[in-house]
Amino acid sequence: MARTAREVLDEATRELAPEAGANRLVPLIAAGDAPVTAVAAFALEQHHVIASDARSFLHLAERAALLRQPAVAAFFDHLAQDESRALARLGPLAAACRLDGAAVAEHEPRAGCQAYPAYAAWLALGAEPVDVVVALCANFAAWGGYCATVGRALREHYGFDDEACGFFDLFATPDPEGAERALAAVGTGLVDGRLTERLAHRYGRLLQDYELMFWATLAAC
Repeated sequence: MARTAREVLDEATRELAPEAGANRLVPLIAAGDAPVTAVAAFALEQHHVIASDARSFLHLAERAALLRQPAVAAFFDHLAQDESRALARLGPLAAACRLDGAAVAEHEPRAGCQAYPAYAAWLALGAEPVDVVVALCANFAAWGGYCATVGRALREHYGFDDEACGFFDLFATPDPEGAERALAAVGTGLVDGRLTERLAHRYGRLLQDYELMFWATLAAC
């Protein structure tokens, strides 16, 4: 029996989920034990991550359109729009961390924090777009959980208000439109034979590892 897009995405999310305790920083923030400087470093690094990922998603959308995969292109267009919304919400987070425009502009990004967007850019250049859809969806499941935990903790332990936590709320909130676009994209890949699950899982595994590297680098700040 042919597999469905839902089965493909659910399996990838389940198999590629990080092990409990793999994230070094989020549990510290959840307990209120991480310094505010780690949260500030997160905000600084995310200015670079978001800008890079937005370009990567737009390039993937362009490539998918050229391959006549409109559903896949629509998925990446949606992600690029989310990145624009996320960038707008970084300002209040940075302000809550007492970072001004000069601090953001002068920040030198850390290699461990920028490995994820660098790999995403590599995928954007040469990977089959629908394989990247599966890889990203698996990673987003973990990322959304981290953001939900951090958003709660910043309110409870650090006194951040709703505006300052807006960045985390954006990614912690379910995205029905994005989910529907992901299903449509993967369904297209299954029908036209472009989806290679082995590669999609490889990409997803590496994205998860680079994600954990991001948090570990911040934990060492």
